[in-house]
Amino acid sequence: MSTERLTTNEAAARLGVSPARVRQMVAKGEIESEKFGRDTVITAEALKVAAARKTKPGPTPKAKAEVSTIVEKPKRTTTKAAKKGKTK
Repeated sequence: MSTERLTTNEAAARLGVSPARVRQMVAKGEIESEKFGRDTVITAEALKVAAARKTKPGPTPKAKAEVSTIVEKPKRTTTKAAKKGKTK
């Protein structure tokens, strides 16, 4: 029984993500992999499972915070003496 084994670069190409993202997914346990020396290989079956679970990339949307009151900063007021450099 022969199973297809893919490198992280090949897996990234099939998933449409970067090789770094594939390594990140492997580290998190989202994709099962095997280590052969320094190389990480991923079976085609594990890649299919990960692709089926794939969600839309990006951060999850947060609920919009309600703004009850807006506080404005007071405006600066200057006197004629302060503009001329004189102090009281």
